[in-house]
Amino acid sequence: MEIIKSIRFLGVHLVENLTWSLNTSSISKKAQQHLYFLRRLRKAHLPPPILTMFYRRTIESILSSCVTAWFGDCTVLDRRTLQRIVRTAEKIIGVSFPSITDIYATHCIRKANSIVDDPTHPSHTLFTLLPSGKRYRSIRALTNRLCNSFSPQAIRLLNTQN
Repeated sequence: MEIIKSIRFLGVHLVENLTWSLNTSSISKKAQQHLYFLRRLRKAHLPPPILTMFYRRTIESILSSCVTAWFGDCTVLDRRTLQRIVRTAEKIIGVSFPSITDIYATHCIRKANSIVDDPTHPSHTLFTLLPSGKRYRSIRALTNRLCNSFSPQAIRLLNTQN
């Protein structure tokens, strides 16, 4: 059996120490490359709606790929790096966009709602309603890694949404 330091699986970089710095650096590098094309389109005097569409289809889709899996355990430095890309796109286009944290929250809520609606999903049993029927039962997390992972974060977001 061979031990490897990192592997790319389904577009996500997994590292042996379970940090996400390599993944976020590769995402930011790819998004920076697409910012170049956004600048070129701006120099071609395209209107802001078309630039916004380009941002959403290319750069935001890169930033939000598998965001529910890795964003919860990112370091503050990694989050700032990704947010800097969003701010740069805002300055290029002149339109405000949701922050990377808002993108994460939106994707988490959407994924959690799909899990709640699908009783055959393996994680469906983690999303149980309290007797009041309004809020979901929180998952007891003894470590920060579990507390910042998808299920507890999604339950927290669903409870604050209601």
